[in-house]
Amino acid sequence: MRATNIYCPLCYWHPSAASRWVCTRKLGGCGTVWNTFDTRGICPKCAWKWEITACPACRKFSAHEAWYHEGGRETDKEKDHDTVIVEA
Repeated sequence: MRATNIYCPLCYWHPSAASRWVCTRKLGGCGTVWNTFDTRGICPKCAWKWEITACPACRKFSAHEAWYHEGGRETDKEKDHDTVIVEA
């Protein structure tokens, strides 16, 4: 079984278990706060499937599924990148 590595496809920031996102009401959500990667982008309260996910580090949106990288190995670019940890 191959491991899945989760990180922003734009800046390579890795969320921690304590990272949180909001099912934002402005976009049709319910306001629940949770780690979106615990449920693969589905809100545990209202079941809204988030197709995009904001990165707290670079503040840009990417397709939620683009955050999942199979194999668990980091690229050379990721290894050289300074990680900025910003909890949302």
